[in-house]
Amino acid sequence: MAGRLEGKIAIVTGAGCVGPGWGNGRATCVRFAEEGARIFAIDREAAPMAETIDRVRAVGGEIETHLCDVTDRAAVEGMVAACLARHGRIDILVNNVGGSARGGPVEMDEATWHRQIDVNLTSVYLTCRSVLPHMAAQGAGAIVNLASASGIRWTGAAQSAYAAAKAGVIQFSRVVAVEYAARGIRVNTVVPGQLHTPMVETRLAGQRMGGDVEALLASRVRRIPMGWMGDGRDTANAALFLASEEARFITGTELVVDGGMSLRCD
Repeated sequence: MAGRLEGKIAIVTGAGCVGPGWGNGRATCVRFAEEGARIFAIDREAAPMAETIDRVRAVGGEIETHLCDVTDRAAVEGMVAACLARHGRIDILVNNVGGSARGGPVEMDEATWHRQIDVNLTSVYLTCRSVLPHMAAQGAGAIVNLASASGIRWTGAAQSAYAAAKAGVIQFSRVVAVEYAARGIRVNTVVPGQLHTPMVETRLAGQRMGGDVEALLASRVRRIPMGWMGDGRDTANAALFLASEEARFITGTELVVDGGMSLRCD
């Protein structure tokens, strides 16, 4: 039986990961490959994609990598041109690049603010800007942008630029969805909550709990009504649904993947 994405060409940005395990981008590459997509994997550095490549090939998938800083317009245009030169089309775009920085508007310096907006929001604009004309010419395409529960509610830390950028991703996706709906392009957003990805051990624990991973995990689980944390595979399954024909009548909406966390008041 053919996979749900059989023969589709999928660009996945942020395809690497800061450590071993299931980050959102890595899991998306593997899950899409399992369903028959040919993966064009994007990251700024090659090393973080090594495990992604191995995992995709382990499930019999096809993956190519391309180094690209998705905050650089020329680099993004070159990446899209390389994908088209290799495959002739782009069926799916998953925008997964992002990262948070702590601080409200008083504590955060202006340079950090601009970096946060560039990484989390401008990157989505630039990839869509380059990919959309080609999808429109095809008369078909699916774009899945990753936001964050921080874009819809307070999640336990003052990270004003990150929250603003991720909220921007949601509204940007809605506007683009309406603009391109009649051209056969669907644009949706996955909104992950506090997942247990490799970033927890590698970065967040040091930023928030003095390196105490267990304390950070416990604090995050306490916010989740289901009482446990998902990981990048849960994000990937949501992205898979939105990229597939099962979601053919769905555009301009958000799929929240957070174990009920964003429904709580505490």
